[in-house]
Amino acid sequence: MVFKKMLSAFGVGGPSVDTVLTNPNTRPGLTLDGQVNLVGGDAPAAIEQVVIGLVTRVEVEGHDTEYAGTMEFHRMAVSGAFELAPKQQLSIPFQLPVPWETPITDVYGQRLHGMTMGLRTELAIARAVDKSDLDQVAVHPLPVHERILEAFQRLGFGFKHADLERGHIRGVQQTLPFYQEIEFFASPQYSSTIREVELTFVTSQRGVEVILECDKRGGFLSAGHDAFGRYQVAHADVDRVDWAQVVDGWLRETTSRYGTLRSQYGPSHGHGHSRGHGMGGMVAGAALGVAGGMIAGEMIEDAFEGDFGDFGGDE
Repeated sequence: MVFKKMLSAFGVGGPSVDTVLTNPNTRPGLTLDGQVNLVGGDAPAAIEQVVIGLVTRVEVEGHDTEYAGTMEFHRMAVSGAFELAPKQQLSIPFQLPVPWETPITDVYGQRLHGMTMGLRTELAIARAVDKSDLDQVAVHPLPVHERILEAFQRLGFGFKHADLERGHIRGVQQTLPFYQEIEFFASPQYSSTIREVELTFVTSQRGVEVILECDKRGGFLSAGHDAFGRYQVAHADVDRVDWAQVVDGWLRETTSRYGTLRSQYGPSHGHGHSRGHGMGGMVAGAALGVAGGMIAGEMIEDAFEGDFGDFGGDE
């Protein structure tokens, strides 16, 4: 009996948890619906709470190093404390609001290379090892995102990579402690002045702030440099304009106003980190206090690798 209690404390013969999503596809500002299915173990279990949370991989830059860590950035309790009887089956339904700033992982049914997203379920058991479950989630663009991404495609830009950078963009109202960069190779018509473009959406209920970083091509006697542009779009304007024309105007304005934009978004003071490529001085610094923070340990990383595989395929 003592041995059985010890095994139970280490999760052997204890309760099991399995989360089933009604639909793993969602969009920023919508919800993820599903249910957490519990099955009791060999003995009664005192469940402290059941929590679900969105997790993703985020790039973190230090002074001399860069690494990717797994971050839980949004969480919600779906149950408080209760007693789960031996072999008891229990289903707990939930609706998890998806934050407006949640990064896009899939476009036209294809996973963006470099992006991961999952729903993690925690079953906290008194005096025992927590149980967890991880389910793949796909976040699709809102109409305004789609129109802007389509415009880059129409202008001949080629998708390169997407990732999440930990930090805040100066002057931009962010609720999440990271931002997404969607990188494109310049199309031939822009290749004389631009090598690459990094596109960032910071979305709210009202609309989207669009931040462009153009890696400007250097000339024979001049070095290349980055130019930044920041533009606001309302959700209501999604079908009112020619987006290829709008994006072309943004790109031309961004690259022509380099001096002005550099002073506006120049290096931040304090403890912010600066990037050689990427947001540079626009990044104000890493945010603290995110729910769950950077998750330590190998279990969640192994789950991403084992359950999800390589999201982007070959480079």
